[in-house]
Amino acid sequence: MPADPDPLRLSLQADCGQCFGLCCVALPFAKSSDFALDKAAGEPCTHLQQDSRCGIHAQLRERGFAGCTVFDCLGAGQKVSQVTFGGRGWRQDPSSAPQMFAVFRVMRQLHELLAYLTEALSLPGAAAVHPALRGALGRVQDITVGAPEALLALDVAALRGEVSDLLLQASQLVRAPFAAEAPDHRGADLVGADLSGAHLRGATLRGAQLVAARLRGADLRSADLIGADLRDADLSGADLAGALFLTRAQVDAARGDATTTLPAGMRRPVHWPSSHQRRRV
Repeated sequence: MPADPDPLRLSLQADCGQCFGLCCVALPFAKSSDFALDKAAGEPCTHLQQDSRCGIHAQLRERGFAGCTVFDCLGAGQKVSQVTFGGRGWRQDPSSAPQMFAVFRVMRQLHELLAYLTEALSLPGAAAVHPALRGALGRVQDITVGAPEALLALDVAALRGEVSDLLLQASQLVRAPFAAEAPDHRGADLVGADLSGAHLRGATLRGAQLVAARLRGADLRSADLIGADLRDADLSGADLAGALFLTRAQVDAARGDATTTLPAGMRRPVHWPSSHQRRRV
């Protein structure tokens, strides 16, 4: 049986103090507006300290590492560090590094599935598929505590496909009251599109490319935003109350302000202007 939702949600929150800095080593990044330099996968970031903490964490955006501020491992880092590898890090055992980094990339995807399944189970409108969602949640949880070899042998694409089908069913049930008028923008190329004031309540924007899109004042209540790319999208004044499968990373990557309405329990990014700052502009 899957764990109680509250402890599970806690386990899906990153705890960098219990991780060996895996995101700062395992993942690559390219010099761009998000990263100030190039880094290959498996190469420690130049700012990663011996204690596995970031040496410029408080100045990441100012130092050109905005990409780091929007990344969320969803607790995969500490799971791999403390559970899969039993608290023994790649610095202590360099021979384990390649396997540890590969497992981290798999675990990040598994924890993403856990986060989506947990949210779907919190939706009263999706009650009809709750039994199937609970079954999937339990299976994914069991997989996450497997041995490194089992994790690396996993067909992640197939598992994601199974879970995606269930999440889509949950989404359709919740959005059913708005189906007659809600637009279908699944996978749409809306890069730079002007959707200011758009009526998108209950719309599907699954996998949509919304980079730098203008969504000022848009009605995104109960819209399905799973996998939508919101980098630099303008959400000023937009209403995202009840938006489905919206992640902290998506919100952090977008631009908003004090008039943006976020789903209950989701924190407002610290780099968004406050109401006080808006009055001064």
